[in-house]
Amino acid sequence: MPTGVVMDRLLSASEAIINGKRTVTAGTHNYLGLAFDEACIEAAVAAVRAEGTGTCGSRIANGSFSDHVALERELAAFHGMAHAMVFSTGYQANLGVISTLVGAGDFLLLDADSHASIYDACKQTQASAIRFKHNDPASLDARLRRLSDQPGVKLVVVEGIYSMLGDIAPLRDIVAVAKRHGAFVLVDEAHSMGVLGERGCGLAEQEGLLGEVDFVVGTFSKSLGAIGGYCVSDHAQFDILRLACRPYMFTASLPPATVASVRAALAAVRERPGLRARLWRNTRRLYDTLTAAGFQLGPTPSPIVAVCLPSDEITMAMWRALLDDGYYVNIGLPPATPSGESLLRCAISAAHSDAQIDGLADALIRLGRAFGVLPDVRCAAAL
Repeated sequence: MPTGVVMDRLLSASEAIINGKRTVTAGTHNYLGLAFDEACIEAAVAAVRAEGTGTCGSRIANGSFSDHVALERELAAFHGMAHAMVFSTGYQANLGVISTLVGAGDFLLLDADSHASIYDACKQTQASAIRFKHNDPASLDARLRRLSDQPGVKLVVVEGIYSMLGDIAPLRDIVAVAKRHGAFVLVDEAHSMGVLGERGCGLAEQEGLLGEVDFVVGTFSKSLGAIGGYCVSDHAQFDILRLACRPYMFTASLPPATVASVRAALAAVRERPGLRARLWRNTRRLYDTLTAAGFQLGPTPSPIVAVCLPSDEITMAMWRALLDDGYYVNIGLPPATPSGESLLRCAISAAHSDAQIDGLADALIRLGRAFGVLPDVRCAAAL
């Protein structure tokens, strides 16, 4: 089972020893390869030596380290916004910010394919939660129109890149609908920060909407190669969140090593656009090869390349066969997947070599034919 996989030893940003075998890791979301970046590692080591292994409490109780403040300042500047808050995980960032922004008498409108952290935020607030159809601005418009005579805050929550199929939100249309109805917009850029946009800020930057969205949430556990989360905003009363957001107030703050590595990774995103270019080259190489072979993939090329398969049984069998062949990918099964689909999810990295990308593609195509997902070209030629 996928939950039982143990990486005996990590070798690099793209390889590990699993079950005693050298294995290409194509499921870790280390999009820019920065989890093994030398500058990030050295920054973390220096921080441990200077400031110890942990903060031993929340920032409300124990105070902020200077690097916490510096990282927030850098995140705000990176997005061109006035304010930033750092959380101990990306999950807590969504949970805390969303559940604090809306309450009794308010309305939370979320894309039906939203991440579990967004759905869990619904359980933590007394606001009315209303789903709209995935990536469907017209569906959002219809729901907001029905709320036009209702008082209270309306908050629309979408993601930049959705984590199961890797599809990208039609953010420009969604923001236009939200603003027409006087609703606020929060974009979760967990899988798109470092990936999209000229500077790597995410989908809002790519679409020229950083000045139009009200809140951006992100994580450090994808492109920045660590753990943690954040929220940035221009909202004048943003700092009230620090006194009202429970997952911020009552959770130990990030340790010095993590903050230091994230600051170094953020600098890499700013200063090394070649990492992003390499990521997209690898992404298109795999996506185009699998599409040409006849696989049904997610609708949009992105570093999440989702291979849709006809049954849970075939998906499990192909996942196991891939692992035996030396390729680790993610598996997605109902009810965690959109519309009950069965998926193999490949998370591509700038650290992958051409040979690793091509090897993964070849293995998927060979197994697709062996399991009857793709036509057997040898049999077709014989006919």
